[in-house]
Amino acid sequence: MLTARFCCSLRRRVPLPSSTLVAIRNVPLHATFSASAHCRSLSAHPPPASVEPLTIGIIGSGPAGFYTAQHLLKNLSHAKIDMYESLPIPYGLARFGVSPDHPEVKNVIHKFASIAEDSRFRFVGNVTVGRDVPFSKLASCYDAVVLSYGAAEDRKLGLPNEESTKNVFAARAFVGWYNGIPEYAGLEPDLTSSDTAVIAGQGNVALDVARTLLTPPDVLAKTDITEHALEALRKSKIRHVHLLGRRGPLQIAFTAKELREMIALPDTKLDVDINVVKEQVSADAEALATDRQRRRLMELLVQGATKKFDSPTARTWSLKFMRSPAGLVQSQNGSLAAVQLEKNRLEGSLQNPKAVGTGEVEELPAGLLIRSIGYKSVRLFDEVPFDPKRSLIPNVKGRVVDGDAPVPGLYVSGWLKRGPSGVIAATMYCAIETATAIVEGLQAGHFATRVASRGPGGFDALEPLLKAKGVDPVSFSDWKHIDRVETELGAKRGKPREKLVDVKAMMDVVAAGRANR
Repeated sequence: MLTARFCCSLRRRVPLPSSTLVAIRNVPLHATFSASAHCRSLSAHPPPASVEPLTIGIIGSGPAGFYTAQHLLKNLSHAKIDMYESLPIPYGLARFGVSPDHPEVKNVIHKFASIAEDSRFRFVGNVTVGRDVPFSKLASCYDAVVLSYGAAEDRKLGLPNEESTKNVFAARAFVGWYNGIPEYAGLEPDLTSSDTAVIAGQGNVALDVARTLLTPPDVLAKTDITEHALEALRKSKIRHVHLLGRRGPLQIAFTAKELREMIALPDTKLDVDINVVKEQVSADAEALATDRQRRRLMELLVQGATKKFDSPTARTWSLKFMRSPAGLVQSQNGSLAAVQLEKNRLEGSLQNPKAVGTGEVEELPAGLLIRSIGYKSVRLFDEVPFDPKRSLIPNVKGRVVDGDAPVPGLYVSGWLKRGPSGVIAATMYCAIETATAIVEGLQAGHFATRVASRGPGGFDALEPLLKAKGVDPVSFSDWKHIDRVETELGAKRGKPREKLVDVKAMMDVVAAGRANR
């Protein structure tokens, strides 16, 4: 059973509800969630419902925002929630971060849709807070504001020419390209100039990218992968994918389920140095004896590497341990030709060793490099405290703090709260924690002054300002027109949906839907 580990002080496991288990997997990371210090155990009994009116704005429409809204609506009978999203479409990484061949993970969207149908909830799409409306103006219209806009940037390798070398991409961009994020629709990766790709990272996102590159296109054609990505993958010459890890096999971040999927790919062989795996397993045998998940991963690695094939395979994927990207070699036209790798040695504890470069460099020919070494949140609003070292908004149990002082009416949820890690289940539990902090704040009288001083607020107070600027907010009813068009387009191609990847096209559908009401 998949579990979420939270409440660092109690260090206990809490089984997920069966209804949640159906929908949980990577977005974009998987496995048991090791909670940050921000997460805590929830009371077995939720706070009593409140009859106090409270107007709440949520910025960001991904899982963190929707789960926060769900538990606020559950515990505050008179709450009114407006959720702001810069795109005309909701759901964030539940739509854009899940691999196309994992449709069951996206079932959580059905739950979010039911939340959006609540009469106390309003979706406000196509509105960018900070650009279309100042954050300070928006905050003044609500008793509480929850920031849940996630991690907007990727971490870089820090190599010379990393930004200028062609065909070097962040996993965020590459996944966005095949998953339909409008920002990355025009990415145009070159998949035909080389038969080899390198992925820096050994987590679930890295495996998602590798699996997408190596899965037969006819299989992907039955998913909601974007048509432009499918056509590029049909023409792709990529047959070999190398995943780099700066440490050893015991430090890989992907899960057994993801590894099994990779091993099961047809006509695709895993290449891994079994001796390195066996050496580390032997050296850390005592710890592995009580770590069933890690032990099972090592067993699967060996099984996958020794899997027999009736004939030579057309495709391969490898796990290269104790290697760090050290440089990029460009071709004459500025495209990637090879990746220079520095060999590492491990120092320190067996469970959490440090990778130290040896100075020995090898060259790996490749025409595509995807960096998948993590994400980071960014500061969007000057008025909101931000910790650049940890790439999150400082908070105590979801309540934003500036130093030691709580910021009145300001809360945070999701990756922006705890850092970019954890599955949807982890996001759900931390969202509950944030919602609980708001409910408890109301019960403690924290909002009394704000509620008493605020006039008519919420989106109704902001709508005239947005209209004056020519901004066209999208409602959830408007989104349902887009949803219907996407599913109809997909049905024509034998897919669950064909995502619109152009904002103008989305707004044209919205306009047509409004005209036909």
